[in-house]
Amino acid sequence: MMKKDYFGCWPTMITPFTEGNTVDFQAITRITNWYIDHGCDGIFAVCQSSEMFYLTLQEKIDIAKAVLDASAGRVKVIASGHTADHIEQQVEQLGRMGETGVDAVVLVSNRLAKKDEGEETFIANADRIFNSLPEVTFGIYECPYPYLRLLSTEFLARSAHEGSLVFLKDVSCENSILEDRIRAVQGTRLSLFNANTATLLDSLIAGADGYNGVMANFHIDIYAWLYANFASQPELAREVSDFLTVAAVTEARAYPVNAKFHMQRIGIDMTMHTRSRDSSCMNENARHEVESLIRMEESMRRKLGLVLEKDRI
Repeated sequence: MMKKDYFGCWPTMITPFTEGNTVDFQAITRITNWYIDHGCDGIFAVCQSSEMFYLTLQEKIDIAKAVLDASAGRVKVIASGHTADHIEQQVEQLGRMGETGVDAVVLVSNRLAKKDEGEETFIANADRIFNSLPEVTFGIYECPYPYLRLLSTEFLARSAHEGSLVFLKDVSCENSILEDRIRAVQGTRLSLFNANTATLLDSLIAGADGYNGVMANFHIDIYAWLYANFASQPELAREVSDFLTVAAVTEARAYPVNAKFHMQRIGIDMTMHTRSRDSSCMNENARHEVESLIRMEESMRRKLGLVLEKDRI
């Protein structure tokens, strides 16, 4: 079996901002170190969680460089920032991101064709990018904003076997699709990462390569435990999966503001300011929900023999 370069549990990185609405690069260093200290295997910087549609091109480049500097080669770093509508601008964005030195540059599937355009347009634009930037290592992400465009198994298999793609962030949230994709890319370098917690354990059992999702901003170490132990401790792994699945409902509440509040509460100095939504959504009820989640996380860490958050500070 071919050894994969991309595997394990990866957070989709949030972007910290100052109250003055500039990127807080000191907080980026703090968050990067928190991810690594809690056992992440890589970091997806400049993604939807990073509010990439609300960042300038220069901010995207600077954030990717800051994460690379802070990680200092300890884990892999990939980045996207692929937000432009027109293919010429997309090639420029992707080429600039590739020049930062990230391990892979991540395409966004809905940028390659409009909602009413078919597979032919999608493939033509993908090939144009691959041919324009042959020196860049590419991944791809089925970003749900501004609309969800799932990849065809045929495109994925072709790209994997040709070596055009090494990373997929799967947002299908369906075990049958995940299993088809795992079979289609078997024997290639392409690593399939599941973004959905509810289907994660079953996808790992089926052969997926890891998790890459928003809840890694809350408890990446518990995801890392699941990834490392799902085969050897199946009953406990199912219990952990159930906890993670219920905890992931938090994502729909006030993300990414609630992730920033969570990081504040566990000792990471940063504001809750975001560009994609008003931080006032973190009302008293939402704050109590995060406080409850933190207590539940600590209880699960005790059960799994993980380091407690209070002991890290």
